[in-house]
Amino acid sequence: MALFRIDPITKKRFRRFRKIKRGWYSLILLITMVVVSLFSEYIANDRAIMVYYQGEIFFPTWKFNQMDKFNQMDDFGLTDVEADYRLLREQFEAAELPEAEVQPFFEAKGYESYYAELLAEQVKEQGTGNWIVMPPIPYNPIKSDFNYEEPPPNAPDGRHILGTDGQGRDVFARLLYGFRISVFFSLAVVLFSLFIGTILGCLQGYIAGWFDILSQRGIEIWSTLPFLYVVIILSLLFSPSFLLLVIVMVLFQWMGITFYMRTEMYREKTREYCLAAKSMGAGHTRIVFKHLLPNALVPLVTLAPFMIVGGIFALTSLDYLGYGLPAPTPSWGELIEQSLVTTNRDKLWLSLSPFGAIAITLTLFTLVGESIREAFDPKQYAKYE
Repeated sequence: MALFRIDPITKKRFRRFRKIKRGWYSLILLITMVVVSLFSEYIANDRAIMVYYQGEIFFPTWKFNQMDKFNQMDDFGLTDVEADYRLLREQFEAAELPEAEVQPFFEAKGYESYYAELLAEQVKEQGTGNWIVMPPIPYNPIKSDFNYEEPPPNAPDGRHILGTDGQGRDVFARLLYGFRISVFFSLAVVLFSLFIGTILGCLQGYIAGWFDILSQRGIEIWSTLPFLYVVIILSLLFSPSFLLLVIVMVLFQWMGITFYMRTEMYREKTREYCLAAKSMGAGHTRIVFKHLLPNALVPLVTLAPFMIVGGIFALTSLDYLGYGLPAPTPSWGELIEQSLVTTNRDKLWLSLSPFGAIAITLTLFTLVGESIREAFDPKQYAKYE
């Protein structure tokens, strides 16, 4: 006997969803984007993916390596700081040049003469035959790049394809990491909200009576609390964090789910199949989880994508207002806030990049939600007549 079996009606709904091309392709694109974002450290990072140095292989993405590990030294003579992998790549390139051309090579890169001479000495100690694999975007979303004659923000160029923000950080890297944070934040909020709202809504609709009346009054009282004021108060009492914001969002978002589940339970428990299960001696747990809940999940399936959209928009709004994730966490809302500063309003890349990322992401989720709602329309398929 199969542990998990999809009923024919659900199979028909999935087949119908696949025929709605705008939703199906949007879902594939979203899944691809989420999977790619999981490997953000290998796409945009100032740490190398792999380094081959003097016969030894290093994987620095998740490990701190000091400069002396690769015979490096910064311009202050320090060796106990993290290795500069972008500089290390240039040193490995210079090692293949004739000795007389090494120092001019670094001077042409913009290094001061004294430091270029120091780098040339380091290249001699490092030797030849070494190689390094850097991410496509060799900048992480937190560290600044001030190697420009003009102060940041800097326009897109060969170094930063979407330019830099007001602190000299790569905009593309911040968008990429911000996408991952926003999506998984919203997914966490939606999953916990659905779990709490489904349980309480089912109990309200199935038990009814005084439990339903008292719990409904409690939800109505709780829903009158102003969400933004609660966030402001908590941000003053506690340091904002990913977990704290998830908890606060869940505390306010689960209530809407109970209304749908309560209504569905009231309707489904009066159907003939539920009465038949009771007459055959089925327990309350079996009736709720085996018979009622599977027939009441359609509203949750159709609402979930739109709730994800709301979660992403809420986090972006909180970050924009300054009550979201703490700096320097990559954030779409923080980029929008920078773009609206008076001195940055002519820096179009600062505004077009986050607004474009938000518009594309929310449009894709909306198309998926609209297609799911059309495919799972209960008027087209009814499990019980």
